[in-house]
Amino acid sequence: MWEYEHSIETDAAAEAIWRLWADVENWGAWNAEIEKIEMNGPFATGTQITMTPPGDNPVLLHIAEAVENELFIDEARFNGLLLRTTHRIDQIDQNRIRVVYRMEITGTGADEAGPQIGPGITADWPETMASLAELALR
Repeated sequence: MWEYEHSIETDAAAEAIWRLWADVENWGAWNAEIEKIEMNGPFATGTQITMTPPGDNPVLLHIAEAVENELFIDEARFNGLLLRTTHRIDQIDQNRIRVVYRMEITGTGADEAGPQIGPGITADWPETMASLAELALR
């Protein structure tokens, strides 16, 4: 298994972060690693998202869990691997939250493949999460 986690703290409201997450078609406004994105239903457990990074092939994501204003988990599967990303909001106090992204890569060959592909997938998380928090404050 390969894993990586990054978090930021912000004064943004959990509801504002959730609204940005649920507005999948506009993820590109705060995530530069999206060229095109489509969702085949509501932002809820079971929905599929097709995300195309710039200059790359589309990635099919499945929303494995969604709890409004708390978390959503997406999963992508390929070549015997499961890439599971948890996006979570932790309430620190009445006016502050922590936004946490956590990726776990499991499956056949994850110990070798994870360190090869994981860092490339998660490299932009600090910038992406900062943009998300900034937009949520507006």
